[in-house]
Amino acid sequence: MTALTEGAPAPGFTATATARDGDKAVSLEEFKGKQAVVLYFYPKDDTPGCTTEACSFRDQSKEFEAAGAAILGVSPDSTKAHAKFRDKFALPFPLVADTDHAIAEAYGVWGEKRMYGRAYMGVLRTTFVIGKDGAIRKIFPNVKVDQHAADVLAAVKEL
Repeated sequence: MTALTEGAPAPGFTATATARDGDKAVSLEEFKGKQAVVLYFYPKDDTPGCTTEACSFRDQSKEFEAAGAAILGVSPDSTKAHAKFRDKFALPFPLVADTDHAIAEAYGVWGEKRMYGRAYMGVLRTTFVIGKDGAIRKIFPNVKVDQHAADVLAAVKEL
């Protein structure tokens, strides 16, 4: 697993994302030189913490847009699950299907988790703010969903 640091180049990727206009390929490269990117990794669609986090980003999405940043949510769920989640909560940003967890591994956020004494592999909830230049500007590890979107927005405004 890679330990990324602030200032390092963000690992590139191209994957299928579910957006308002249907499934499409999304690439980190397409934002370079144009927009900052808020890349947030979450464990599973339509679960309590993930829903709170997604809806917080949704509720502040216009402010992120005004600050020059695109939001991309990434989880191991399928595009079908993403579409249901997006529609149920009117999420205005793409949700990236990382079904083989290759993107999560590249960002060092696929790791061992524990619940009820059981160990398993999954997404470690983490957010990366990536500058227009493609460099990681801020990393939010071990995210607690309350107040998180506001903290990320503050970081984006500092770019």
